[in-house]
Amino acid sequence: MSALVIDTNIALDLLVFEDPAVAALRDALHAQSLGWLATAAMREELLRVLEYPQIARRLRARDLPAQAVLDRFDQLHRPVPEAAKAPYTCRDPDDQKFIDLAVAYASPLLSKDAAVLCMAKRLSRVGVRVCRVWSPVALEMPVS
Repeated sequence: MSALVIDTNIALDLLVFEDPAVAALRDALHAQSLGWLATAAMREELLRVLEYPQIARRLRARDLPAQAVLDRFDQLHRPVPEAAKAPYTCRDPDDQKFIDLAVAYASPLLSKDAAVLCMAKRLSRVGVRVCRVWSPVALEMPVS
């Protein structure tokens, strides 16, 4: 089974917004044909983001408790230890943990964050493919 690292914005698309753009990713995660690597710090960040007013409003509108989102996260991801610092530093310190983990596991990193996307070329040098959208052939496609 291949595995990838998913940043918080994509996690929200999966777990809160149910964005159709992540339907294939959601299906692969539920079928367990794809692994989602995440650390305790990533879970903590998700919890913090779920408390942001705009996200909390969305949760209330959908009658979706934050705990239910965390439970889905816990069911879908594979917990792994924090990774050592990668050879490249992201200008957004909140995103560094995703880069570090992707580098440690040489796994694709799924992100819509500009601070991460601008690092795609550098990260490709250490075996990390940065993608905005996952698809079954994402690893065969050029960095997007």
